[in-house]
Amino acid sequence: MTLQQLMGMVQGLQDAMEASKVEQKRMQADLAASQVRNDELHRANEELRYGWRNRDEPEAASPPREFTTPFSQAILETAIPNTFTGPKATFTGVEDPEAHLMALHTQMLLVGGSDAVRCKLFMSTLTGMAMDWFISLPEGHVTSFAQLSTIQRAVSSQQNSRPSLI
Repeated sequence: MTLQQLMGMVQGLQDAMEASKVEQKRMQADLAASQVRNDELHRANEELRYGWRNRDEPEAASPPREFTTPFSQAILETAIPNTFTGPKATFTGVEDPEAHLMALHTQMLLVGGSDAVRCKLFMSTLTGMAMDWFISLPEGHVTSFAQLSTIQRAVSSQQNSRPSLI
């Protein structure tokens, strides 16, 4: 090894040490900023805790809104497997209900699933007027997808024009 090579190695080591010092200073500045932010968050947390403990009147928490469901207990107790993705079809009550039922039925045939799963996933496709109609059905009334389809068809046949509700 020549003196020139040795001097090159020393210069490289000095450069690396200088870069390391710069990086260390940057990291110390980041740490200091993090500590300041942590202190701010701690103070804000304490203020919230103090305010919560010392509020004059407890606010009345409103209970979550509860909706009835027309599904039987057996359908309600059926779990939807984690592997299922919800149907892509949506139904607002304006579309053709027969076409919606056929699309839902076809999607369910492709992915499988029990009659109860089909019922539960059907509910997830409803919005607007269709959901209003659905939750207006008597609680515990629906026991199968076939029955749900029959109810839908009965409602549709009562309409003079294109069905506006499921």
